[in-house]
Parts: sequence; C-alpha cells; structure tokens
Amino acid sequence: MYEVEPMKNIKFGATGVEEILQNVAFILATPIMSCPLDREFGWDTGIDEPIQIRKAKIVHDVTEAIGNFEPRAIVESVVVDGDGLAGKLTPRVKVRINDESI
Repeated sequence: MYEVEPMKNIKFGATGVEEILQNVAFILATPIMSCPLDREFGWDTGIDEPIQIRKAKIVHDVTEAIGNFEPRAIVESVVVDGDGLAGKLTPRVKVRINDESI
C-alpha cells in the first residue's frame, strides 16, 4: 500500500508503480475545470460549505476521480488534513496497485 499526497514535482519518464503513483498525485493536485483540454479532469475542490460536509465530499470526489482517471490504483482510504477555517483542506490517499496492470 502506498500513501500519496498532491503532486509538487513531475518526473518525466516515470514507469510502472512510480508512474501510477505520480498520476494519482497529479489528480490530487488538480481542481476540476482547470485543465483546458479536459475540463472534467481532477476533483471538485468546492467552496462555501461547512467543513465536515466538505471533508466528506472530498473523500467521495477524490475516490471517484482516481477511479475514473487512474483505474490501475485502488483507493483504500482518504484522509483530509488541513485547517478548514483557513480554507485549506488537503487529501492524502492510501492506494494499492492493481497487480494485473503492471
């Protein structure tokens, strides 16, 4: 099982498990509607919702986005860190890799 946080750097030429984990990290770092050629890519970061509701939606939205855009990774858990009062909630995801995809 691997723990993944939103991407900070891209490693060009990644392959295998490293590529899959990088793709998951890229999804976590991408708000929906921010990719010009694929507006559905990413997850809904949402605004103006109560913190507990937003946290629950983040778990759902991140799990759905990873399932749609990187099906080789299977989400085991999502933990939402951060300070909701400051407007910063960051998902951390534990995934396992589908062995058939490598």
